Amino acid sequence: MDTAPGPGLDRRRCLGRLAGLAAPVLAGRSLVPLAGAWAWAAAAPAQAGAQIEEPLSDAVRHALQAAVEQLDPPEPEFLTAEERLAYLRWLSRASWQLRRRKPEPQARVDFLQTVWYESRRAGLDTALVLGLIEVESAFRKYAISRAGARGYMQVMPFWTRVIGDGDPDKLFHLQTNLRYGCVILRHYLQRERGDLFLALGRYNGSRGRAPYPNAVFAAERRWRLA
Repeated sequence: MDTAPGPGLDRRRCLGRLAGLAAPVLAGRSLVPLAGAWAWAAAAPAQAGAQIEEPLSDAVRHALQAAVEQLDPPEPEFLTAEERLAYLRWLSRASWQLRRRKPEPQARVDFLQTVWYESRRAGLDTALVLGLIEVESAFRKYAISRAGARGYMQVMPFWTRVIGDGDPDKLFHLQTNLRYGCVILRHYLQRERGDLFLALGRYNGSRGRAPYPNAVFAAERRWRLA
């Protein structure tokens, strides 16, 4: 049974967490934050919530379209050797943590490198995105929810019509799915004026209720240890 959040506790924690979402620099250039989408990760099929297709202004729709259009190769570039070493340490630890979900080493590296790239491109915390993927799809590329949401970040197919080329099958492509998911989540963060608790609820179709955001935050903490 869903319950209302405690008196402001979750929201305050979310706003504090959002303050740590630094604007990323990839390939020597600052990237404009945007983003996010939805679902529940059980052992069986993913169970997406009733995310609502909402009207978008032309300016917002065009901005989201531009954000998902070009899929640059997710090759990380670093300004300093220290940044590169920090990334490699994170990649090694996160790969070890993911080994049971993705036994094939190269598949793990490709997945984590893409999550790292797309989360930072959208100005999102990588641990947060990994936590969301864990809750949404349990790291299953071809997960489909009862509501029809697809892939790692359980993106609803209507998004491909609203801001893409209308082909929902592309949501099973690793980078395309993560690009949509991160762009939509960033969009919801902007709509909620930086309130991560409400943005996650909107992504899940359960805005204002605590179970889904709390599940994502619990998974995020596990990935932050990596």
